[in-house]
Amino acid sequence: MARFSACRMSPISKQESGRAAEALARSHLERNGLRLLAQNWLCRGGELDLVMLDGDTVAFIEVRYRKHSAWGGALESIDARKRQRLVHAAQLFLQQESRWARHACRFDVIALSPGASPASPELNWIKNAFEA
Repeated sequence: MARFSACRMSPISKQESGRAAEALARSHLERNGLRLLAQNWLCRGGELDLVMLDGDTVAFIEVRYRKHSAWGGALESIDARKRQRLVHAAQLFLQQESRWARHACRFDVIALSPGASPASPELNWIKNAFEA
């Protein structure tokens, strides 16, 4: 498993880099007062990276990390098809976890990209990144 601190990320494989990015994002969100409801929630046709409670709002958070922007940055990688899959997964989550179904919901994106050095990524938290 990749080791990192709040400011460092040095993953080895793509899967490890994804998990490290999610852990970094989760840590950032928890420091900002959000509470974890689910992580890596799987359903047929999709996955929710992080589901967190921000006050009374359920936030579905997609975490994206890109080493470089040659194929587009982290934020640009969330196309219409990906958004549709996230919305579908969120609907299934709310059906299965009905205690959260009456809460307001939003879709956030945490985009991580290399910062000043490869060991210290830049984190960009976009609240309400798209509408369902």
